[in-house]
Amino acid sequence: MLNKTSKKELRQGRHKRIRRKMSGTFEIPRLCVYFSLNHVYAQLIDDENGVTLVAASTLDKDMVDLGNKSNKEAAKRVGGSIAQKAQEKGITSVVFDRNGRKYHGCVAALAEAARENGLVF
Repeated sequence: MLNKTSKKELRQGRHKRIRRKMSGTFEIPRLCVYFSLNHVYAQLIDDENGVTLVAASTLDKDMVDLGNKSNKEAAKRVGGSIAQKAQEKGITSVVFDRNGRKYHGCVAALAEAARENGLVF
């Protein structure tokens, strides 16, 4: 009998495997991305202290003019925003946590925008 699992369950399994090996510190926080059906979220997390250092999403006030808030353009804007906020806090290097998703589409757009705006990972 075949083991039937959904795409969501497979992604969650990949995420758990990755998170066992990856963690963020105050000097090099973890850049975690999350995509809901309607919005894009990004956080810089210090896992040692359990603190979110910087956060950006399409819910921010500077993202009001976006029409569809879960596409590549929105991901680029969030990537640029999180990089600028990180620069203001003095953070230049991060560990990228793609949350079990493929490095493609919105995930790649967010990562490239963050790199273009000064984050190193």
